[in-house]
Amino acid sequence: MNPEELKGQLKRLERFQSKSKGHRLRVKDRFLNEGPHSFTDEDLLELLLFFGIPRRDTRGLARDLLKRYQGRLDLILDAPIEELLKIPGLGLKSILPLKVVHEVARRYLKSKSTSEVFLNSPHEVFNYLLYELRGKKREIFMVIYLANNNRVLSIEKLSEGTITETAVYPREIFARAHSLGASKLVLVHNHPSGQIHPSKEDIKITKIVALAGLLLNMRVIDHLIIGEDRYYSFAEEGLMEQIEREIKWEL
Repeated sequence: MNPEELKGQLKRLERFQSKSKGHRLRVKDRFLNEGPHSFTDEDLLELLLFFGIPRRDTRGLARDLLKRYQGRLDLILDAPIEELLKIPGLGLKSILPLKVVHEVARRYLKSKSTSEVFLNSPHEVFNYLLYELRGKKREIFMVIYLANNNRVLSIEKLSEGTITETAVYPREIFARAHSLGASKLVLVHNHPSGQIHPSKEDIKITKIVALAGLLLNMRVIDHLIIGEDRYYSFAEEGLMEQIEREIKWEL
């Protein structure tokens, strides 16, 4: 390449960088002036990628990511780092903002759920814990500890992995409930398959924990199974009431 050709390429690169920089500034100004509600998912993803790739046009990359992940931001943010690294144009620096936002959102929703005064319905529980549990590859079992007036005292993960009778310890659940002063509990776990109907093991575990609660004067008011975008509530389906009748009859 002769000096003139090199000089021409450098000028074209400078023009591209200047144009790209101007576009980034316009996008940032638009976010601040018009607000986030004016942004599409593609706009938001483009802006996020700016922070990891400051000298590149990230519009096309944002569009490619959305196409690859069915147009869903949640699937992009949930994707493992190893999987994202296989996508052309993405490196650790560009993935970092995505993972930071994912973790901030997770902690925000968790903090918000525990700062709410009341949880009054299965749908509220679903909304609070959906982001925490959706997209997980393993089953996670959680317990929500409530005061008598349904005020949330704590939301805690009890175990991770296949949910079996041996993975759920009523002694730990109710020792923690006693220390918090809880009188009601909601059990929650996810089904990575997306299928939300309870298994025999799910029903058995619920029955064991409910029985222990009855003996200790603490009530298990529901067990939620969370799938991809939906849930199954033992209380709403009448299964919780049936379990309560059975354990009282057995006593």
